[in-house]
Amino acid sequence: MTFTQNFTAVGNNLGLTAMVALIPILYFFWALAIKRMKGHIAGFSTLVIALVIAVAAYKMPAGMALMSASQGAVYGILPIGWIIITSLFLYKLTVKTGQFDIIRTSVVSITEDRRLQALLIAFSFGAFLEGAAGFGAPVAISAALLVGLGFNPLYAAGLCLIANTAPVAFGAIGTPIIAMEGPTGIPAAEISKMVGRQLPFLSFFIPFYLVFIMSGWKRTKEVMPAILVSGAAFAVTQYITSNFMGPELPDILSALVSLFTLAIFLKFWKPKTIFRFSAEQEIAAASSAKKLQSKQEHYTSRQIFKAWSPFLVLTGTITLWGIPAVKLVLTGHYEGTNTLLKALNSLGYWFTFMPEVPLLNNKVMNTAGQPVPAVYKLELLGAAGTAILIAAIVTKFIVGISWKNWILTFGETLNELKYPVITIASVVGFAYVTNSSGMSTTLGMSLAKTGSLLFPFFAPFLGWLGVFITGSDTSANLLFGNLQKITATSTGMNPVLALAANSSGGVTGKMISPQSIAVACAAVGLAGKESELFRFTVKHSFFLVILVGIMTFVQSHFLTWMIP
Repeated sequence: MTFTQNFTAVGNNLGLTAMVALIPILYFFWALAIKRMKGHIAGFSTLVIALVIAVAAYKMPAGMALMSASQGAVYGILPIGWIIITSLFLYKLTVKTGQFDIIRTSVVSITEDRRLQALLIAFSFGAFLEGAAGFGAPVAISAALLVGLGFNPLYAAGLCLIANTAPVAFGAIGTPIIAMEGPTGIPAAEISKMVGRQLPFLSFFIPFYLVFIMSGWKRTKEVMPAILVSGAAFAVTQYITSNFMGPELPDILSALVSLFTLAIFLKFWKPKTIFRFSAEQEIAAASSAKKLQSKQEHYTSRQIFKAWSPFLVLTGTITLWGIPAVKLVLTGHYEGTNTLLKALNSLGYWFTFMPEVPLLNNKVMNTAGQPVPAVYKLELLGAAGTAILIAAIVTKFIVGISWKNWILTFGETLNELKYPVITIASVVGFAYVTNSSGMSTTLGMSLAKTGSLLFPFFAPFLGWLGVFITGSDTSANLLFGNLQKITATSTGMNPVLALAANSSGGVTGKMISPQSIAVACAAVGLAGKESELFRFTVKHSFFLVILVGIMTFVQSHFLTWMIP
């Protein structure tokens, strides 16, 4: 039995079908923003509604729909859930052994100001992790670091999600841009150039926006020099690397330049007043600061280096894992002649499993009449979470924790994350059902009907919708890339600009994607409070995607010289 996708399944009418396809998304918004359901309940019930619509409205066989959900759920556990488990585990190891106290002190020695700490960790360090690994690692690790410094967990998670807007399009060594070349036929280098002529404006704005959210206009003005240094260093580097080096390195280099430039700047410049959240009592904060300063006098450079070593090792492993050639070896796809790499490739092959999804593999036919392959992608050695686990093993020897306590800490982490993992599995399952049934494409085709004048404004909303549904800019680019190209050509819009708009708009949907919300809550101990985080980020997501829409509209109609 096969199933042919029909994007006008309801009454043979695109508009009516789109209204039906919107139901699970609207329900999810209602469940979190209004009803304030726990994340795993909202995620699972949204999945059930999507299954019902796939079967009843889109006429997808029930068995296929269920297996599509299972494919998504497996992907939600590996690699995404695995990243969250190992990231939180590494963080807990540093806390249990007292190393995080030293890390906290070293950050405070640069600045005690919460605004500047957010720029250093949420914006710059988070962007570096996004560029090296992606898939949830940057938000999980940077949010945990902020909580350890004393940030309110909800604020830490929300700020990291918003800060993650700047680097997402070039995340995981440029994967979202590179992935778009295949289905569209447009060189990744050209798409990279155009994204690099959009996102730097957003990257320059995000540091200001973060601080403004935290402290308001008056307090933002106090640290404007630091904001300008952070944003300008990132944006200029992002433009140069994306336009002259390709899509692989913009995030990593921009983040490093921004991080070190701001850290050096803060050695010579300090804000007139130290900002702390209103919930932090001034007396307690002052006392804490004095204690930290007192401790700092007794911490040697060697102690500080040791405390940061787990995260330095983490940086090294996830950077190594992100290199395309290494990825081939770790997943058993290396075809070279190097003896050592061939041996490692054999190991990668034995730890990579790609079983077909029963009832689904090559059973779904797209509109071109081509079968869509469906496999469970189980890359045990090549997963970014495995790189983090290796960093945690190395950390065991750095911090001197016993194997018994190491294993007990891992068990505690698993227990803490049982509900978040269910949430992630459910929402990724929902994404897969909407894709295989055709619901996502129905919604995309509806937005594409906005016409030659307005389509440039709405093109980023396609990417925003794709990332909200799938949780991935890469997936959104694969989902809507060709649709963007075809629609742009028919409306007179430059296809390269449309593809860039899909990726640039997609980054603004990351902060409200169900799986991103679940990841962030899991990292800061807010499992079950996903609705609160969603309410915090949703207005910022809408605001930022509108900005990208305006930018794309202006570039399409007035600033065409910016298009490569």
